[in-house]
Amino acid sequence: MKIARCGLAASAALTLGAVPVAHAQNYPVKPIRIVVTGAGSGPDIVARLVGQKLMDAWGQPILVDARPGAGGRIAAEFVAKAPPDGYTLMIVTSNFAIGSALYEKLPYDPVKDFAPVVLMASTPFVLVVHPSVPATSVRGLIAFAKARPGQLHHGSSGAGSPAGLAAQRFKSMTGVDMVHVPFKQGSQAVTDTVAGHIQLTFAVVPAVLDTVKRGKLRGLGVTSLKRTPLAPELPTVADTLPGYEVIGWYGLVAPARLSGDIVNRLNAEVMRALQGSDLRERLVGMGAEVIGSTPQQFASYLPAQIEFSRQLIRESGARPE
Repeated sequence: MKIARCGLAASAALTLGAVPVAHAQNYPVKPIRIVVTGAGSGPDIVARLVGQKLMDAWGQPILVDARPGAGGRIAAEFVAKAPPDGYTLMIVTSNFAIGSALYEKLPYDPVKDFAPVVLMASTPFVLVVHPSVPATSVRGLIAFAKARPGQLHHGSSGAGSPAGLAAQRFKSMTGVDMVHVPFKQGSQAVTDTVAGHIQLTFAVVPAVLDTVKRGKLRGLGVTSLKRTPLAPELPTVADTLPGYEVIGWYGLVAPARLSGDIVNRLNAEVMRALQGSDLRERLVGMGAEVIGSTPQQFASYLPAQIEFSRQLIRESGARPE
């Protein structure tokens, strides 16, 4: 995060250790496990899409292993303690960065215990309002909210959720006073916005695109720096608030001390898969946009995302549930 593309262009040295437990020229020689935080989740879908490409390329089974619970900490601890041999990987998301910033004590170090492989894709959010809100632009919403401090309500799946932090970033950059209404799921925030119980929310684009097209919600702007191909007619929030960017993302990591040769082979094969039109189209269909990175770029990005999340969590007052 910043849930943003903070530091992605920077290239910092990545220490992967010098314990070559497997040789890249022979890798892989057995099934590879990709750990995710829940069956049917975004990470689960991405793991299966990418896993199919790896299986096609290498001829080895790719097993998707869902380990839900504790806000993703169970899955992350399992991977952090797995042998660094390239046969246990994990799909991490912006929630990994948020959890690392939210919880003071973790059974793993979110930076030192993982070898970043590739930052695969980003998922922008869209700021939507109920049609009763007269604002037709981000600038108009800011003016409307400032004239009514404490009267507008925005929803999310929690102050520590990606969408919740998108709203916090918006409030901190504009100085508007809006009341946060937490829900158990982001879909509930969308439902209550459509019903007019709350006035606005930030949501992933596919979750609200049809509702916006039918006029039940009004889209004001997307949270990425560039417009999304899913809704190219929508401007960015950054057009009004320069520097504003809050996105979700998907990355692939392995246990620390994995051989640099294997990390590079994994990176190269995933990057090749991401360049294919079929995988790219599947990701776009679920609201994700392909990024692609070197391991070094992802190694710079991850701690920057954790620190940015920590900043927004301090501002929002979010606490672990």
